[in-house]
Amino acid sequence: MATAEADVSRTRAWLMAARPQTLPAGAAPVIVGTGLALHAGVFALLPAVAALLGAVLLQVGTNFANDYYDAVKGTDSAEREGFTRVTAGGLIEPARVKRAMAATYGLAVVVGLYLVSVGGVPILVVGLSSILAGVAYTGGPYPYGYRGLGDLFVFVYFGLVAVTGTYYVQAAASLPAVGPLAVGIPPGTVTAAALTASLPAAGLSTAILVVNNIRDKEEDAAAGKRTLAVILGYRASRVEWTAMVGMAYVVPVVFALDPSFGLTVLLPLLTLPLAIAISRVVYVRTDGAALNPALERTGQLLAMHSVLFATGLALA
Repeated sequence: MATAEADVSRTRAWLMAARPQTLPAGAAPVIVGTGLALHAGVFALLPAVAALLGAVLLQVGTNFANDYYDAVKGTDSAEREGFTRVTAGGLIEPARVKRAMAATYGLAVVVGLYLVSVGGVPILVVGLSSILAGVAYTGGPYPYGYRGLGDLFVFVYFGLVAVTGTYYVQAAASLPAVGPLAVGIPPGTVTAAALTASLPAAGLSTAILVVNNIRDKEEDAAAGKRTLAVILGYRASRVEWTAMVGMAYVVPVVFALDPSFGLTVLLPLLTLPLAIAISRVVYVRTDGAALNPALERTGQLLAMHSVLFATGLALA
């Protein structure tokens, strides 16, 4: 019985380290990019599935990296109000978390090799820079997540890069001139529509981080971790959250004004009541008891919004 309990405890600890509640941030932009690919008639199943698997692996690898590096740098403490970190909490040995990080990123590289065979050197650059950015967020001598740049990283990689990259590999799959050695970006594979469609996922992914950083502001400041919330303070961070979430509802309206898309792209507006409900917590609370559920609900908002947006794009 003791062994079984230990096994269950260890399994649960690894799930806690992987942080499955964050996976919408990895999957959502791929879903949006695939919805746009369906609209444009360039949908390709295998590149879409590979992009989704690669995005999820990168997300989990980054979660392992953050758990490990925050612990070894002493940023996480027993008093933190956020979700339990397994390295700092002593649930899993640091060396094992580090190996899990390397293994997960290694699997992402394997998936990425297929995507490189479809999309060429641009995908190689995107994939390797994504891994480097995931590690350097909290690792290395100058972790940029400790210097107020985490929000920019999330906006770029979990929005702009992920959505346009997903669209790119599907559009490139139908072009015989694109292969593993292709260097340039062929016309029609990175479009203005793809860049614009990436903004809601970028904004809502960033909003997740903003809630996280508002909750941890005091602890991060004491530990010398200068997140954007530490730099800006509560009021400006809430303005940032509002701007990021608001953008997610402006963009579908912009698409609806384009006759080639139509009114189905307004489906994400159905999630507006959830966004308003979350805002009522984010605007007035700073404690983990309130913001931990708000963090999970913001992840749910990202997932729901992205699925509805992708559906609207595909049906348009």
